[in-house]
Amino acid sequence: MSSKIIRQIFLDTETTGINQVDVPYKGHRIIEIGAVEVINRRVTGKYFHTYLKPERFIDQDAFKIHGINNEFLEDKPTFAQVTQVFLDFIYNSELIIHNAPFDIGFINNELKMINHKIDNINTICQITDSLLLAQKIF
Repeated sequence: MSSKIIRQIFLDTETTGINQVDVPYKGHRIIEIGAVEVINRRVTGKYFHTYLKPERFIDQDAFKIHGINNEFLEDKPTFAQVTQVFLDFIYNSELIIHNAPFDIGFINNELKMINHKIDNINTICQITDSLLLAQKIF
């Protein structure tokens, strides 16, 4: 029996929309981050959750999906205000994300926009794309 601790974070984001012409995150922002900690396949009860003020309008198509509007987000923190707490939470974990390139692209773009010293979360965690896993099985 292995005594190695396996720390995984299941993560999802919601955004202001997606760019239909260029990379999905170009011109768009994250408006919600949710992340749940699992250690050795057991939910620990620790989580990170925040809504974010996007400093731009939410596309109507995105609103139809998540139901989050700009008025609700007006008093929420910006990504820059929660960055360090978020990075500390996911540090040195395996991030499990459905359609990971989408979320990772948005997160890395947000980090670059604030000129954070970490501009690619692949450098602080391992990424597993649950969509790719599902496609291999089904």
